[in-house]
Amino acid sequence: MLDGQIVPARQSGRFLKNFAPMKQAIVTLDMEGVLTPEIWIAVAEKTGIPELRRTTRDEPDYDKLMNYRIGILDRHGINLSHIQEVIGTLQPLPGGKEFLDELRSLVQVIILSDTFEQFAQPLMKQLNWPTLFCHRLIVEKDRIAGYQLRQPNQKQKSVAALKSLNYHVVAAGDSYNDTAMLGEANAGFLIHAPEKVKQEFPQFKAVESHAELLKLIKGAL
Repeated sequence: MLDGQIVPARQSGRFLKNFAPMKQAIVTLDMEGVLTPEIWIAVAEKTGIPELRRTTRDEPDYDKLMNYRIGILDRHGINLSHIQEVIGTLQPLPGGKEFLDELRSLVQVIILSDTFEQFAQPLMKQLNWPTLFCHRLIVEKDRIAGYQLRQPNQKQKSVAALKSLNYHVVAAGDSYNDTAMLGEANAGFLIHAPEKVKQEFPQFKAVESHAELLKLIKGAL
C-alpha cells in the first residue's frame, strides 16, 4: 500500500482478478455507561451527595461539569483516595466484559473516555486491560485541584486521526460527550442512552443491550 492506495497483487505476471480492496476496521467505545458504571454516580451514592450524580448525560459542557464537581469535592472534603476507594468496589456492567472480549476477538478496540488515569485502572484491570485514551487529574496532597485534558474534543479527534490512517471506524457511546465521536465515525451507535440524548440525536441508532450493540457493530464492519 502506498499513500493509502491499495496495490493489486501479482500472480504469474498477471494481476489477480476480482481483487476487492477493503479498509481495516477499528471500534471506539466510551467506557462509563457502556462498559462500566458511572463513577461519579457511584461516588454520589457512597458519599450521600446527590449533586455528584450530575454527569455528561445531563451537562454537555465538560469544563463546566468538572469545575462544578471539584467545587463540591472541596466543600465536602472529599479527596482522591476517597474516590479511589469507591472505584475499587465497582465492577463492569453486567455482560460488559463478555461483550468486550468477543468484540476484541473480531476487531481492534480503543476505549475513548473522559475519565481520568487515576480513576480508570481498577476497571481496566477487570476488563483485561483494553487500550484506553483518557485524561489526567491534577492532584495536590490527595486533593483534586484540577484536571488536564489530553486534548479538547479528544474523542472526535481520535476518530478523525484513525480515519486519516485509513481505518473504517465504528463507534458507540451513551452521552452528549460521545455524539461528536459518533458523528465523526463511519458508523455510530448509542447504548444505554437517556431519552433526551436519543431524541436530540435520532441519526444514531439506539439500543439497550450489549447483544444488540454487538450485532450492529458486526453489521457495520
